[in-house]
Amino acid sequence: MELLLHPVYFPNIQTLRVLLEPQVVWEFHDNFQKQTYRNRCHICTDRGRHMLNIPIRHVGGKTGRQSYREVRIDNQYPWQRQHWRSLETAYRSAPFFEYYESKLLPLFERRFETLMEWNLETTAVLCRLLGVDFPENSTGKYEKDPEGKRDFRWLVVAKNQAGSKLPPYPQVFMERTGFIENLSGLDLLFNEGNQALSYLQALPLPVKPQG
Repeated sequence: MELLLHPVYFPNIQTLRVLLEPQVVWEFHDNFQKQTYRNRCHICTDRGRHMLNIPIRHVGGKTGRQSYREVRIDNQYPWQRQHWRSLETAYRSAPFFEYYESKLLPLFERRFETLMEWNLETTAVLCRLLGVDFPENSTGKYEKDPEGKRDFRWLVVAKNQAGSKLPPYPQVFMERTGFIENLSGLDLLFNEGNQALSYLQALPLPVKPQG
């Protein structure tokens, strides 16, 4: 059975768990929505959960709506440099940061024009480093209530993942902040290295919260 997912910025752990499943299909035909993981991800700093946000150009026209595929990144801001510096500051002392640094840095040195392109590329790189197959299939049209598919598109909304109760793994600032769950998969990768895939495989598929 096909599983539907939105492309997001360096997927969090619950989204990565879904990516372990066969027959994942990317949703390519939705409208962009603000305050979702389409243009943000969370990492852990010495102050706790920290958001990395990608600036975009808002050109929704009269309706205010814009196709996700057409959303363009606002590259007049040095956001890639800022995001990489944030990752360096947060994870320089993580056990596996130096090992993966050279594999990730080129992403932040290459210019991307559309948010969809950036999200797919960051996800592909993260999947490769984790040893997860990257899905190649995408939707041909938007279906609000798809039949015969498992719909995990709700994972794009941050509030849907509150209280997910994921098992802890060592984090850089755990003694100060406590365990912070469901961050970007980068957090898992930098802290767990080649054990990150085993962690993901042990998780159940996420269940959408009620209400």
